[in-house]
Amino acid sequence: MSNDYKRLNKDDAVVLLVDHQTGLISLVQDFSPNEFKNNVLALGDLAKFFGLPTILTTSFEQGPNGPLVPELKELFPDAPYIARPGQINAWDNEDFVKAIKATGRKQLIIAGVVTDVCVAFPTLSAIAEGYEVFVVTDASGTFNETVQQAAWARMSAAGAQLMNWFSVACELHRDWRNDIEGLGNLLSQRIPNYRNLMNSYAALK
Repeated sequence: MSNDYKRLNKDDAVVLLVDHQTGLISLVQDFSPNEFKNNVLALGDLAKFFGLPTILTTSFEQGPNGPLVPELKELFPDAPYIARPGQINAWDNEDFVKAIKATGRKQLIIAGVVTDVCVAFPTLSAIAEGYEVFVVTDASGTFNETVQQAAWARMSAAGAQLMNWFSVACELHRDWRNDIEGLGNLLSQRIPNYRNLMNSYAALK
């Protein structure tokens, strides 16, 4: 694997939100429910802030996996929405891959439930097809930390970059001077301690 620093580029990235479904989310034990929901919605916020194409997909909604969480539907009412009839690996669904290819972008920012299956399988498939994949670790959840670590190791060994949503936001932004108020406000909505930074910044102005 090359040691070149492959950084995220807002003009070449697409966000994939895989199987954040009401049933599956109850399996997430490596983050608390509130923390996890906050991280997923933070990723959604930054996708909108940077104008990144976003693709939603679900697996077997009629079964125990349940429907997509309503907050994501509300956040992305016009995004491509692929309800997979049965494929466990989203990459095995033609419509999902077509929606990605239609964006013309080569960097995939992916998060989902559960990390070891719904995130890992399409990540490995996409890397095999030449995409750069950035896994948002804190917006992806699974049964426990042992499973989490094994999934991260597997994806990382294949060439995926593991990031959290905050570092994704910062790498896309590049320079605070691009929009301190806009990004600062987004961060402080999702990170209570960041609100303190923004309040002291506002007081200095």
